[in-house]
Amino acid sequence: MKFNLKFLLFTLFICTISVAQNKGTISGVLTDKEMNNQSLPFANVLIKGTNISANTDIDGKYSISVNPGSYTLIFSFLGYQTIEAPVTVKANETVTINKTLTSGEGYALKDVVVQSSAGNRQKESALLLDQKNAVSFKAAIGAEEIARKGVNDVANAVSKVSGVSKNEDSGNVFVRGLGDRYNVTTLNGLPLPSNNPANKNILLDIFTTNIVDNIGVSKTFEAQNYADFGGANIDITAKKFSGKPFVSFSIGTGANTNVLGQDHFYLQDGPTYTGFKKVGVPDSPLQPYSYATSWDRQENKNILNAFYTVSAGKRFNINDESSIGTFVTGSFSAKNKYTEGYSRGGITSDGDIFSDFIRTSYKHSTTTTVMGTADYKINNKNSILFTSLFLNSSDQDYSEYEGTNQNFDGGGDALQQITGFIKRGTFERTQLIVNQLTGKNKFNDQWNLNWGVGYSMSNSAIPDRMQNSFVYAPNGVDYTFFTNSNINNHRFFQDLKENEIAANVALSYNFKKGNDDIYKGKVTVGYSGKFKSVDYNMEQYSFFPNRTTISFPKEDIHHVDNYLDPAHWGSSYSNRINQLYNGNLDINAAFVNVQYSLTDRLSVILGARLEQLTQNVFYITTTVPAGDNSNDSKFNILPSLISKYTLNDKQNLKFSASKTYTLPQFKEKVPIIYEDVAQAYEGNPNLYASTNYNFDLGWEFFPKAGELISVTAFGKIIQNPINEMFLNSSSNDISYANTGDKGTVAGVELEFRKDIFEIENNNNLKTKLSFDANGSYLYTNQDLSNDKVNNENDFGANFTFSESKLTGASNFLANANLSFLNEFREGQDFSATVSYSYFSDKLAVIGTSRVGNLVDKAVNKLDFIANTSLTKNLKLGLIYNNILNPTFKRVQEQGKVPGKESVGDITAVSYKAGSDFRLTLNYTF
Repeated sequence: MKFNLKFLLFTLFICTISVAQNKGTISGVLTDKEMNNQSLPFANVLIKGTNISANTDIDGKYSISVNPGSYTLIFSFLGYQTIEAPVTVKANETVTINKTLTSGEGYALKDVVVQSSAGNRQKESALLLDQKNAVSFKAAIGAEEIARKGVNDVANAVSKVSGVSKNEDSGNVFVRGLGDRYNVTTLNGLPLPSNNPANKNILLDIFTTNIVDNIGVSKTFEAQNYADFGGANIDITAKKFSGKPFVSFSIGTGANTNVLGQDHFYLQDGPTYTGFKKVGVPDSPLQPYSYATSWDRQENKNILNAFYTVSAGKRFNINDESSIGTFVTGSFSAKNKYTEGYSRGGITSDGDIFSDFIRTSYKHSTTTTVMGTADYKINNKNSILFTSLFLNSSDQDYSEYEGTNQNFDGGGDALQQITGFIKRGTFERTQLIVNQLTGKNKFNDQWNLNWGVGYSMSNSAIPDRMQNSFVYAPNGVDYTFFTNSNINNHRFFQDLKENEIAANVALSYNFKKGNDDIYKGKVTVGYSGKFKSVDYNMEQYSFFPNRTTISFPKEDIHHVDNYLDPAHWGSSYSNRINQLYNGNLDINAAFVNVQYSLTDRLSVILGARLEQLTQNVFYITTTVPAGDNSNDSKFNILPSLISKYTLNDKQNLKFSASKTYTLPQFKEKVPIIYEDVAQAYEGNPNLYASTNYNFDLGWEFFPKAGELISVTAFGKIIQNPINEMFLNSSSNDISYANTGDKGTVAGVELEFRKDIFEIENNNNLKTKLSFDANGSYLYTNQDLSNDKVNNENDFGANFTFSESKLTGASNFLANANLSFLNEFREGQDFSATVSYSYFSDKLAVIGTSRVGNLVDKAVNKLDFIANTSLTKNLKLGLIYNNILNPTFKRVQEQGKVPGKESVGDITAVSYKAGSDFRLTLNYTF
């Protein structure tokens, strides 16, 4: 019996080998005629009359094993003409069938076989193929990768890209150490307005990722892009419909660990849970009791975070050639945070602290987003995309500061006299409306037209900020109001409106067709313009209660309404401060790009942008009550060069050089003093633009679909860089200046994506473990010139050091992700990702008068994301963010100041943000 079993197994083994050896193979490459015969990934190859099929890989390659015989192959891709090809297969032989797909002319949509995801730029592998085929430098993160890494907003998504970091608790991102002023944010290639007077760009964390198809991060300048650029052009591509019709609902809940650790959670009175309410100025704003909202904090019971999303999509066929793909999504999120730590200001060179508080902060933020896209395919050569976006974001921050301030003048002993308590409630709300129309027109194989026009409206308001300050009463036991300046007890209203019209048009002509039907060259000429108007207005009503008649026990600090009523107000007084600015930024540019393949391996793009720029601002401030202007107008000629050398079918060398500029922002040019509790900022009308010279050299290696190894060296020379600096004053206020003649940036970026293993069973179900990481090393240096600042401005400088890093620059950045996927049956799977990020110390503010630099210390971040498809329709997700919960710390580096080494570093700001966990449930019909 034993012998018979062995004989049977041996016979089966021989038969299996015989059958395998009798099969033949069909393989080949599919190319895309619409993309100048580049490889076409994710297309479908089907053996007619069977269920045997394959999808092309990232390089457009496919392979199918079949028994000997004659067959017909069907090649298809959504939006392209389906073609068939006969093939005869012989045993143990490989037949090569290469084909080129085209959109064709006059074919019917119903004839297209849909087997793969069309134009799937949400997929990591498709975006990598884009990067491989492009002559220019490209980097992007798509919806697939965003979901895998558990990212909820665009700011965190962008920070996963090599060389990009994000400020803790902020939507500001830094690219290669360069912050907000050096970056450009666009939606579908058209610019977006700012939502904050302190920023050039809209804060990216207000964009939820459910609107995103992919996010491109271009760190090199191309002539068709806006040239106010030094770090990156961050382009959000709005999601469009593809695939089958669907309706999807998602609901989630979670919490912040710091919030859960509090017995009470407080917010200011007035704003609603959803963040839509806007409080107006009352009829009698100089009376503290005339306001509809209380001066006192209110307890909030809604401490859990909440997330809701609904999305739907469908394509409507109009006729055989025309269709409209529609996609709509709406979402609402509400998140709570609590932090506690140091908030210090006015730190002297000897280490004395002018303002030394412990700050406790309660925060409630919301985002409501509604977006719709309509993708109208007129025919195979013409299409139009309409995008409409509405966004409402709000941030409530109720903070209490307890500690000492040298200006305090309370009663009691020496320490009590400088001890006090401050409470401030701030509600910020932004509403953004964007409407865009973009189109593509193909006249023939040589002439193409791309165009776009957009209108954006942004309204950012601080409706009803309130602050009270308290010191010890003369008896040293009770408390009273502190009334030293306008900021101590006030109501504040701010309104910023930005309206922007933008238009892009690009006409391209392909020339010099070779024997292989591939055009060697392309000329693109076009126009790029934007017209922004800015209108800022602030009103502050300051109150000075009569301290000789008002005092109360400490617990009544939270019952101020009882003491700012008509009965107590009496001989107290108040005043009004109104400051404003309005301005415009107009850009008109013509550009030309010439792309040419000098050889089969070497391609270049020569570009030039001719740009007329006008930036005007008029302002009325407390220091300039009669009003004044700060106007600039300049014509720029901005050249660019990009080249690509293909080493082989898996490796590229790329080089880029360009000239760009960096404008100062409106707020930075207006001499308004912006006062926070522990720090004040003042604009400078004498600021002017920096000039940037940019260089990149990169090597890319694509081992297989979805994998990448790349190394990029880069450098920048920045003439007349703009920086934040301390003014020469006892209070150490911060202003802005062109602080030197030159800044230098140099560094290297590495990126690595690798499938550690991938196992596929007979049912085409996969088990996969993948790893990706990127890291950047950055060197920055700039000279600091006292004479330059003194000669160009109305204030002087006495820099502590003669040179420094660029503000916002970290020497080292890193991201790493380990992902596991297990498909255990059709429509059911489990995936998990561990995500790590790190950035080293970065300079925040440049020190003067032997005061050290303010530096943000290094931060580590660890996240865990898990998702499972319980059925084809039902998905469950778990996200645990900021597991390590590191301390965010900003220090004044006195230890590095010559002669002040013994003082050491002094903490200016510190807190822990807490960990966030979230559970989500998604159902798709």
